[in-house]
Amino acid sequence: MLKKFLGVLIVVMFMNSAICAAAELIIFHTNDMHARIQSTDDRGKSIGLAEMSAAVKEVKSKNPATLWLDAGDTFHGMPLITVSKGENLVPILNAAGIDAMTAGNHDFNYGSIHLEKLAKKLKFPLLDANVVRKSDGKTIFKPYKIFKLNGIKVGVFGLSTPETAFKTNPNNVKTIEFKNPVEVSKEMIKQLRPKCDVLIAIMHMGLDASSEFTSERIARETKGIDLIVDGHSHTALAEGIRIGETLIVQTGNYEHYLGRATIKVENHKIISKKAELLDAEDVKNIAPVPDKKILTALSAANVKANNLLDEVVAHSDKHLSSYRLLVRRNESELGNLAADSMRWAAKSDIAVINGGGIREDLPEGDVKKRDTTAIFPFGNTLRVAEIKGATIREMLEHSVEYYPASFGGFLNVSGMTFSYDPTQPAKNRVKEILIGGNPLDEDKIYTIALFDFQTYGGDDYTMLTGLKIVGELGTCDEILADYLNQVGMKGYEVGRITRLKEVPIPDEKDN
Repeated sequence: MLKKFLGVLIVVMFMNSAICAAAELIIFHTNDMHARIQSTDDRGKSIGLAEMSAAVKEVKSKNPATLWLDAGDTFHGMPLITVSKGENLVPILNAAGIDAMTAGNHDFNYGSIHLEKLAKKLKFPLLDANVVRKSDGKTIFKPYKIFKLNGIKVGVFGLSTPETAFKTNPNNVKTIEFKNPVEVSKEMIKQLRPKCDVLIAIMHMGLDASSEFTSERIARETKGIDLIVDGHSHTALAEGIRIGETLIVQTGNYEHYLGRATIKVENHKIISKKAELLDAEDVKNIAPVPDKKILTALSAANVKANNLLDEVVAHSDKHLSSYRLLVRRNESELGNLAADSMRWAAKSDIAVINGGGIREDLPEGDVKKRDTTAIFPFGNTLRVAEIKGATIREMLEHSVEYYPASFGGFLNVSGMTFSYDPTQPAKNRVKEILIGGNPLDEDKIYTIALFDFQTYGGDDYTMLTGLKIVGELGTCDEILADYLNQVGMKGYEVGRITRLKEVPIPDEKDN
């Protein structure tokens, strides 16, 4: 009996000494993958889930006090995953070793009920404390989890941005509501802080000044969160930012970085915190060989996706060309059709689409899923924004700035017409602009449908980065298929853009 007592005493003393001595808690984090999970994604800029998983597992093997948290917008984006409505991603995430995640607005793109089904298949919790059913006010996901890691108690709770109500199709979230994240955070802090040495919030909230609720606001208006693992604004925070005692971290997007936060705990109290971003080379230095389980799961997902991509999703009355030197220089029938589908889905005043975003022809006859995803291979989502008339003019000037040279940012338009003179200096070429048949009012606020790519300043559309986003829908390949099925092909003929004078066309190669 005495020996047994002494044995228990020694174990307790060892555990206490471990926590009394400085212990290191490591938090790996990701956000806004948007289904970019292969190292070939985003033109090779993505690190790859197999590569990141190998690195995290290597660190976990040496330090059990290690977590991997994901801040959402994970299940939607690339055809490999969207073709199965996120189902293909579940076994991949389960094999990766993620410990918890929260839901981003695009994770609701298949509907909240479908997201619940996906969450039940995960081997780790999807945490969301502020998403509740309208019918009974109960949370639809687990609000929090407490991890016990090498003597450290770590509380983790999740939050989704209330912007999800309009930054996915409203029909996707009509049975749920998003409670005030500041107030919910206060409730979580009150409940978890006394039980935990470290309190972490994983939230899809972001840092955009246009957002009512940001991670910065939550940190400022609450007290007790040690670390916020953030997403939504696609902000790369090299060393994180500090608001009071709270450290906010975010990796940007598309797996360009793997985040790592290191928290030192001594005698149940935090003595230091730091954050850093690891690039592909840093990840490879930790684990030179990608995770074989993930590679196997990716291979299976690709096989399944290829089968699903053969599904006929629409019908086309005519073959429409995506010839590179056509769509990057001139108005095209395919560009007009795509822009019309975007304006139709968004119910906006106008829509624009860049020629560089159109990559394959639309075939005549049966249109398969692989055809629509080949036309729009980048997983761009459709956004609806408010835009001032003067900004529309500035946008169109940039569209024709480089003509007659080909330019990936050359815009096809819907809901408007305009003329331009390529013999005039750049920034002073656009002449008459009509919106819905009426002259452009430069002081008026219009609504515009466009790729998320442009709202991030893609193709140097810097004038579009500050637009107020008032809606966010699905991927452009899905929208085109819906349009063909419900509206069909009509009115896509060229004639919306008038070139007032001709200039010599340079000899460019189609590559």
